[in-house]
Amino acid sequence: MRNLDVTTLRSFVAVAELGGVTRAAGFLNLTQSAVSMQLKRLEELLNLSLIDRSSRSVSLTASGEQLLSYARRMVNLNDEVMSRLTDQAYEGEIVLGVPHDIVYPAVPLVLQRFHAQFPRMKVQLLTSFTRELKDQYRRGEVDVILTTEIGLDADGETLGGLPLQWIGAADGSAWKQRPLRLAFGRNCIFRGGAMKALERAGTAWELGVETDSDRTIEATVSADLAVTAMLEGTKPDHLEVIDHGGALPALTQQNINLYAAEKGKGEVVQVLCDQLRQALMRS
Repeated sequence: MRNLDVTTLRSFVAVAELGGVTRAAGFLNLTQSAVSMQLKRLEELLNLSLIDRSSRSVSLTASGEQLLSYARRMVNLNDEVMSRLTDQAYEGEIVLGVPHDIVYPAVPLVLQRFHAQFPRMKVQLLTSFTRELKDQYRRGEVDVILTTEIGLDADGETLGGLPLQWIGAADGSAWKQRPLRLAFGRNCIFRGGAMKALERAGTAWELGVETDSDRTIEATVSADLAVTAMLEGTKPDHLEVIDHGGALPALTQQNINLYAAEKGKGEVVQVLCDQLRQALMRS
């Protein structure tokens, strides 16, 4: 009788959902070599190839896709048993604020893991713009926030950074037009930096779309009527990074920052922050 190890399955699920061994290792608080070894042992146990290693990006084989469904259920069932039988006394609510564009893929995994450890603690997730989240945090309406911004306030912690990229329609030409038409949210923190970069480069621009709706921006850019700026790795599949060959100015790198107010929930807030660090920490 051969038995599957839940710890190994948890590593396999993390690699599949986070898109790589490095991010999975950070999320699980393991070394990359440990995660790689677990994947190798799992493949040897099943005598199957689960990870397609022919390209730089991580993708699953057909067998890996089939296993992923079972592995998620087994890991979730394990966590449910452990939380029910070892239920801790912590009760209450933590309000977590996250910008829309960095929710996936890490935050849902953190919420799942935190719930397994503290089943009586409720985490209310708010998604909004960085400026609004910081205002809510200062008013005491949010316990923990992640932000995407250039600087860092004194009470914050930088987990890493991501560069901004010019984003346009697939095979689009809007980026070639002058003045350059831009589409940004009214409260988007990236807008000011993009406009300043264009002005420094002497590139004429106009604000074609100013809205509170991300869907409106995506639709306008997808129709090749404007361009926008997004963090690396966060663009929708129907848009593309503009290969402008230097025709557009380089954009800034944005910090991913963490701010936390304990408010009498010190231990559980610290655990949540630790899990966010493990999932989002970037070199």
